[in-house]
Amino acid sequence: MHGRSPFADQFGPALQGGWRARWFHIIFGHDDAAGRRFDVLLIIAILGSIAVAIFDTVAQAHVRYGTIFYALEWAFTLLFTLEYAMRIMVVARPWRYMRSFFGMVDLLAVLPTWISLIAAGSQYLLVVRALRILRIFRILKLTRYVGEADMLWYTLLRARRKVLVFFSAILTLVLIFGALMYLIEGPEDGFTSIPTSMYWAIVTMTTVGFGDITPKTALGKLLTSLIILIGYSIIAVPTGIFTAELAASMRARRKHVPCPHCGQIDHEGDASYCRLCGTPLVENED
Repeated sequence: MHGRSPFADQFGPALQGGWRARWFHIIFGHDDAAGRRFDVLLIIAILGSIAVAIFDTVAQAHVRYGTIFYALEWAFTLLFTLEYAMRIMVVARPWRYMRSFFGMVDLLAVLPTWISLIAAGSQYLLVVRALRILRIFRILKLTRYVGEADMLWYTLLRARRKVLVFFSAILTLVLIFGALMYLIEGPEDGFTSIPTSMYWAIVTMTTVGFGDITPKTALGKLLTSLIILIGYSIIAVPTGIFTAELAASMRARRKHVPCPHCGQIDHEGDASYCRLCGTPLVENED
């Protein structure tokens, strides 16, 4: 079934019939009218809730429309709570779903507003404000409706060891250069500790250069120049790693079906027609 994602296949209900299977198909499927309507309505609700959270932080809008924003926020919260409960009810492995990435995202979409009821006292105003801002993370719920998001996510997973080795090397360099600058410049020039010097090394290596801490000695400036050159040479490494893995993933998802008219065999994974002559592709049933 082309409208089901790997996530849906992973958490699908054990029973093929009944209301659980039907609602699972509507909530997680995208290949029929009911599933598409559910997706569209949920996307509209997500965007609407994000807009409310954003405009509620504007002082003038909050004073004028605060009551409306409050009512809308609770309406969206109840809607997302119902959606979260339905997802738990229809999947075959609820606890596994709740611990998954999308399960945590769905929980994060409703948790801040409910917790704000508990932290409603004046001494918790700062906490409530932070919880209200967390509603912005509902934007993560949109990732399940972007088909390419699965490819990007799996590419990151495939490249995680290489990226981890790269950042480990960067952290080692930052520690070494930070310790050297602490010894060379010292607290009198702003390098008050090794962590502060490591912060300077990160800012310098990434060529950001805030300028809040700068070397004063000739040796310190020489070391700074070396760090900048190293930063330019390694800044493209994680991009290259991710690009290589993404290209490999895209090649793996290509469809190698010969066109019956022109013989072209390289097509997109979801292609139904030849990309050169437009002839319908006929896949081998074997």
